[in-house]
Amino acid sequence: MINETVIRAWYTPAEILALRNWLIAATIVNVMLLTFDYLRGDDQLLILGLLGCVALALLRAYLPEPNNPSKRNLSLLLCAVIISLGIYRLILMPYSIFNIWINLWLIAPGLIALFWLSNRAVSVWSSRELSISAVEYGLERNAKLQTRHRTLGSHITLLHFVVITLIPIIWILDIALSPGNALGGEIGDSFSSEHFKKILEGESFWIWLRNSLIVSIGTSLLGLVIAIPAGYAFSRYKFTGRDPSMFAFLLVQMFPGIIILVPYFLVMKTLGLLNSHLGLILAYCVTALPLCVWMLKGFFDTVPRELEEAATLDGCNQFQVFTKVVLPLSLPAVAVTALFSFLAAWNEFLLALTFNTQNDMYTLPVGLASMISSTGQAWGDFAAASILVSLPVALLFLFFQKFLIEGLSAGGVKG
Repeated sequence: MINETVIRAWYTPAEILALRNWLIAATIVNVMLLTFDYLRGDDQLLILGLLGCVALALLRAYLPEPNNPSKRNLSLLLCAVIISLGIYRLILMPYSIFNIWINLWLIAPGLIALFWLSNRAVSVWSSRELSISAVEYGLERNAKLQTRHRTLGSHITLLHFVVITLIPIIWILDIALSPGNALGGEIGDSFSSEHFKKILEGESFWIWLRNSLIVSIGTSLLGLVIAIPAGYAFSRYKFTGRDPSMFAFLLVQMFPGIIILVPYFLVMKTLGLLNSHLGLILAYCVTALPLCVWMLKGFFDTVPRELEEAATLDGCNQFQVFTKVVLPLSLPAVAVTALFSFLAAWNEFLLALTFNTQNDMYTLPVGLASMISSTGQAWGDFAAASILVSLPVALLFLFFQKFLIEGLSAGGVKG
């Protein structure tokens, strides 16, 4: 029979186990958040933040142990210190959602640790020797609580990254909805729709939108027409120059686009394609084609050749095998390739700025850049236009997400 002392050593309350991990994460986050105090140049806040990080590290080092009530009391004292430092820092800072969020990373761990370390399970475990039946109950309790703690920790971590992602979006939305063209001010202090009204009622935005749609859709369609058969040919056929061609595709992607800017301009000028949709479509297709071919070639490689052989035995020619067997199974890859081509053309700025010199041929990126000049900065109009430009991309992602799921389900091989 296993010794009773060993059995008791197996048991540690789930709260202590969770705090061992959570306090490390909280300390790392607070050390990273000290960057904001440093950038503000506030030495007092920086010192308080450092003391908070030290207190979190000490709490992690001096978590309660079995039959050691003095260490538990020290842990409770450190929790009170952490909470006090966080509240004091919050009082010293100007009131804002961002400052509250920063200090919650100091206050919340202290409150959670104080609540957990003062509950009955930890108090009994740290103050006296438990019976075997109490240890068994504690182990059973741990099995239930640890799953909840892992779930809670995962959600808190994900929520933290969601907040980081939403901060610039909330900021740009606030600028778009605030009167005037100032970048400063508190979030949500005033609202106005003047910027959206000015953009939507103006003629320039709709011209830029039309140009971007024509160029992006044209780039996607022409890119797919070329990339799909090219990817299938590289995947299924062995021919002279196949491997060097694939290597050349990769080699082209290694060089920045600005290197080919001057040759592109000279070619477009010679062909008379400056200030035209066709010129941008051709330029974008050439730029995005190597990656599109590689993406489709990799997916075509995963389609079993046995399916094509079975279709051939059923009387299909090569074109029918491709269109009726391979292509339907490849819809997810085609969707991703089309999305990549569309976004590459939608967001491209340098080529559109170089090839188009007339305002009525500007695409959306070039048009947005024209709002910010050396003589004046229409930040409110720029923010409103930026939000309007991002909406089609967001809707496109939502649409393609559903399409990809349906394509994967329809392309499944049942056997």
